[in-house]
Amino acid sequence: MSENDNSVVNQTNYDVVIIGSGPAGYTSGIYTSRARLATLIISGTLPGGQLMTTSEVENYPGFPSGIFGPELMMNMRQQAERFGAVVTDDEVIKVDFKKRPFKVTTHSTTYEAQAVIVCTGASPRKLGLESEQKFSGKGVSYCATCDGPFFRGEDIVVVGGGDTAIEEATFLTKFGKSVKIVHRRDSLRASKILQQKAMENQKIEFIWNSEISDIQGDKKVGLVSIKDINTGNESTVKAGGLFVAIGHEPNTSIFKGELDLDDRGYIVLKDHTRTSVEGVFSAGDVHDHRYRQAVTAAGFGCMAAIDVERWLSEQKLR
Repeated sequence: MSENDNSVVNQTNYDVVIIGSGPAGYTSGIYTSRARLATLIISGTLPGGQLMTTSEVENYPGFPSGIFGPELMMNMRQQAERFGAVVTDDEVIKVDFKKRPFKVTTHSTTYEAQAVIVCTGASPRKLGLESEQKFSGKGVSYCATCDGPFFRGEDIVVVGGGDTAIEEATFLTKFGKSVKIVHRRDSLRASKILQQKAMENQKIEFIWNSEISDIQGDKKVGLVSIKDINTGNESTVKAGGLFVAIGHEPNTSIFKGELDLDDRGYIVLKDHTRTSVEGVFSAGDVHDHRYRQAVTAAGFGCMAAIDVERWLSEQKLR
């Protein structure tokens, strides 16, 4: 089945609607459709999620030579469609989880579902520079665990001062020739033990009270301009990579008032993949702010799908 099959596209009632694509959404769809559940995947504004903006993925199991992010996502999508999942490239603008069947509204249609899996992910906070967008995937990265090995022998700049930034900077010293941490303040927000570890690392240098003002290069990042916030003076440092680690924003705005969220906006799970609403499940970065990896998102997608199948079976038995 495909979304070009009008007899399927016109359907508005499903056993399960999956909100969001990416590794979590597509994996959920593979499992639910193989379980013969009528499945709709609403891909969202970026079909395939963050991996669609990633060049080569080296750490996803099963690809010893690596695979391009968009190719991996298209493979997952086709696999879900092969088992009968319907994928529509639309954006959810409203949900109603007050009663079943749940209502999920996009720009064009309102769908009904007996169960929902939320896989809307999280978006990295960005610097807001025009040059940042230009070099995204060409030396600008938002995940050291994902991309660190690509920067062997390079001078690396990390932006941020929290736990994530310091953890990523320390991790990057395994690959980079040097790591400079640029922070807007004169002290770090990271935990004391992480600070101490970074301060003692001879490869790490701190640039305080500063922010990135520009990124330059030919085909990839080559130079980073740094502005002193107090004096306004600018300097340029050589850099083969820039890692932005200033946090993530979970894509949960449409779920406020419908699902329990924590103080950072992430979905709160009460039992594995179950949310605060019975029949609504969640998978991936939209609740997982710790690991944020494609393989863990896929794992959560598998778990959510299995939980949905069992829950729906229990409802029929009742």
